[in-house]
Amino acid sequence: MHPFVSLARWLGKKVPDDLGRVDDWARRVATIVSAVLIGLVALVFANAGDRAQDMFLELTAKHSWLPLVLTPVMFVLIALLTRKLAPEARGSGIPQVIAAARHPDSEQTLKLVSLRAAVAKMVLTVLSLFGGASVGREGPTVQLGGAVMVAVHRALRVKVSAGVLIAGGAAGVAAAFNTPLAGIAFAIEELAVAYEQRVAVLVMGAVMIAGLTAQGLAGNYIYFGEIEGSLPVTSILIAAPLAGLVGGILGGLFSRLMLAMRGPDGRWTARLGKRPLVTALICGIIVGVLGFLTAGQVSGTGYEATRALLAGEEGDLWFGPAKFVAALATSVSGIPGGIFAPSLAAGSGFGQLLTVLFPSDQAGLIVLMGMAGYFTGVVRAPLTTVIILSETTGMSGAIVPLFATALIGDWAGSKVCKERLYHALAKDFLPKGEAKAL
Repeated sequence: MHPFVSLARWLGKKVPDDLGRVDDWARRVATIVSAVLIGLVALVFANAGDRAQDMFLELTAKHSWLPLVLTPVMFVLIALLTRKLAPEARGSGIPQVIAAARHPDSEQTLKLVSLRAAVAKMVLTVLSLFGGASVGREGPTVQLGGAVMVAVHRALRVKVSAGVLIAGGAAGVAAAFNTPLAGIAFAIEELAVAYEQRVAVLVMGAVMIAGLTAQGLAGNYIYFGEIEGSLPVTSILIAAPLAGLVGGILGGLFSRLMLAMRGPDGRWTARLGKRPLVTALICGIIVGVLGFLTAGQVSGTGYEATRALLAGEEGDLWFGPAKFVAALATSVSGIPGGIFAPSLAAGSGFGQLLTVLFPSDQAGLIVLMGMAGYFTGVVRAPLTTVIILSETTGMSGAIVPLFATALIGDWAGSKVCKERLYHALAKDFLPKGEAKAL
């Protein structure tokens, strides 16, 4: 018997003849409860991740050699724990939600968004940040959001549909970045194969509630801090095509290399997969050496360096290329962790390389456009890119040049890597015979 029917009878209420109305109310309650929980858990996850990264940086400041030892050891340990305890927690987390949304009635695919997978994802991502890996928590929060949605809906005996998973993933993005509109855009561009009106309402409700929950506890903050200023038309006409082409090509190159080494049909996938711990060790050594050479700047999310560049401060010219290599090596290792934040950081570094062509007072906005071009080249979601960058910087006045940059970046990225990264990686989590359909 449905729990809402049991509750009504226990209270002495008459059960409506139309049980469909009961299901509708149950679905609404499940969505509200899930969204609140996603907002709360996302904040806990964010605080734990920030503390882990701060601990790594503090230790690195005292012992500069530490990344050379700690990072490779942590990579191997995390790879081993992931392989033995929660293989569904590996990588970003977004491909898992995409795969699960294609088969919401399958127990096999729903394991990808189980509470076990979510808890493992959180713990292992925090350990990755403590070990100096170049990872973010936004992708893992998408998987976490999907898992919370599924768990609550099942507890209330409400049918788990593709819309439930899409809403959970979108709420995760909104809570992680404090960007409600970006959550909705991400659902449209990345998670939803068919975006129906009923799913739209579910997504918007979940995103707003999760965003308000996180915002109510953490405050109405702007992720990267507010950026002021504007670009003259002459600068936009040069910067948008340049940042779009350069960023899109480099972002597409990241995706192409990632799929070649970790994609389901990748040239090196089978070879690297035969010895996962050796692969993790080699990747850990690469990231550890980069962390040592850069005093930890390319470790973790890259948030502080990105924020400084957006504020117009001068940074090291090697930051973008070094972050590119660190993020790629971390992703190839297979340990849990997202690529959202590292991609934004790498994009800021590549954007900085373009600032020498423009007046110094325009540096922050040029960096922002570099982020738009590169991030779009990686994820191939221009609408999401523009809204994320607008909401995380409070820079609504730059929407037009950001859109121009993102659209060019999407085109350039598609020329380098035809497949969309997350959708290609999702094939690994689909039942045999289904991968070709995605």
